[in-house]
Amino acid sequence: MRSNIKIKKDKYKSSRGSHSRILNISCRKCESFVLTYQKDGPGNLRRLYLDRIFSPKNLTDLGKKSIKEISLLKCKKCDETLGNAYIYEKENRKAFRLYQDSIIKKIRKLKEK
Repeated sequence: MRSNIKIKKDKYKSSRGSHSRILNISCRKCESFVLTYQKDGPGNLRRLYLDRIFSPKNLTDLGKKSIKEISLLKCKKCDETLGNAYIYEKENRKAFRLYQDSIIKKIRKLKEK
C-alpha cells in the first residue's frame, strides 16, 4: 500500500487554498481500511469527491459511472454503510455523502524524493 501518490492540482484545489493532505479512511465500526483520499482545504470531512479517491482500484473509476450505477459506500470487512452517492450541486461534482461518525481518518505521510 506504499505507492507514491501525487496530489491533484486543479481548479477545485486552488479554490480551497493551498492546503491539501492525503488521508487513509477507515471504518469506525471495525477499524479496517476503506480508501485513500485527498482532502483539500480546511474544515470537516463531510463528503468524498469521487475524483479525489486514490485507492482501492474499484473506487477510483466511479467518476465515470452515472450516480444511479454507484452503490452505497460500504466497509468490505463488516458491511457497515458509510455513505451514499450523490451530486454535490454547488460544484456539480459526484461525491459520497458521509454518514456522521461513520469513518476514522488518519493523515498519510507522503514519501519525499
